[in-house]
Amino acid sequence: MSQNDVEFIGMIQGQKVSEIHAAKGPAIDRDYVRAFAQAHENAGFDRVLVPHHSTGPDATLTVAHAASVTERIHFMLAHRPGFVAPTLAARQFASLDQFSGGRLGVHYISGGSDEEQRRDGDWLGHDQRYARTDEYLDVLHKVWAADKPFDHEGAHYRFQNAFSEVKPVQTRNGRPHVPVYFGGASEAAIPVAGKYADVYALWGESLDQARELTARVRAEAAKHGRSVRFSVSFRPILAETEEAAWARADGILAETKRLRVVQGYNRGGPQQSEGAKRLLAAAEKGTRLDKRLWTAVAQEIGGRSNSTALVGTPEQVADALLDYYDLGVTTFLIRGFDPLEDAIDYGRELIPRTRELVAQRAQSQRKAA
Repeated sequence: MSQNDVEFIGMIQGQKVSEIHAAKGPAIDRDYVRAFAQAHENAGFDRVLVPHHSTGPDATLTVAHAASVTERIHFMLAHRPGFVAPTLAARQFASLDQFSGGRLGVHYISGGSDEEQRRDGDWLGHDQRYARTDEYLDVLHKVWAADKPFDHEGAHYRFQNAFSEVKPVQTRNGRPHVPVYFGGASEAAIPVAGKYADVYALWGESLDQARELTARVRAEAAKHGRSVRFSVSFRPILAETEEAAWARADGILAETKRLRVVQGYNRGGPQQSEGAKRLLAAAEKGTRLDKRLWTAVAQEIGGRSNSTALVGTPEQVADALLDYYDLGVTTFLIRGFDPLEDAIDYGRELIPRTRELVAQRAQSQRKAA
């Protein structure tokens, strides 16, 4: 990926579910996963995220299945350090990268909720989890780079004669490597991001918030002589006219509220998560920010997950994405409230239109230079 290219990431899950669609039936629907993955590939997405939940299907195996029914699209495996030894994870990721033909990336999530972590037996505190992730990523990279067994003794892990016969297909600076996507906006997270992230991911914040956070991460990466790409996540709500798009947004909010009442949910979320706090801080300034950033659903669900939207016609939303591109964001994670249908819809106009605008902007910048 060149400096001026833009990357689009979608998201696939084991079944149809979102804020406006209650989960029905088994947690894994193989036919749906196949159709979902192929729809993203056909729509022109570069990569799809497979999320991790403490009660959901195994993300690694979901990636393996989705890779077997696609040919070109790449994957972003959500992974929480701490539940698998980094030596084993290094072999798993290298194997998956080999079997998928070099299509794997891993999004490391240290964990923003004690409750989520404790379901799998992790009792470390928030900041301790990021310290563990730091050591975890260090071991991963050593395993991939090592040409002979090595020992390691750290605060969280101790290994003797650690080694992997399998290495990733992909490389960075001539060494085996699986791209590192990284999230976390806390004071404990930013230093780890600066050391390891190839792509730093933030939720769909306002332009001012994104400008401030990307500057902090850039400064931290510079301490290590590194540069970082940036990803922002949105839930685009599209229609043929702006009025129709906002009407659709109102309907999504109403259904979100109705379904939460039916399911007995209350407001709240992973309040340890700095990302959640930042989304709620944006929502406090209004439900409509910047050109077309809509925060109402994020406010309703307590800032849980990437839940802010860009609302408008495909042309209007593409123009709003370009504002983030001008801040240095080159990756957009977009997923819909109607997951499969929206993925197909994004491929019709939003993705190609955004790529066109980015190409025009890059050409203008080259001429100016």
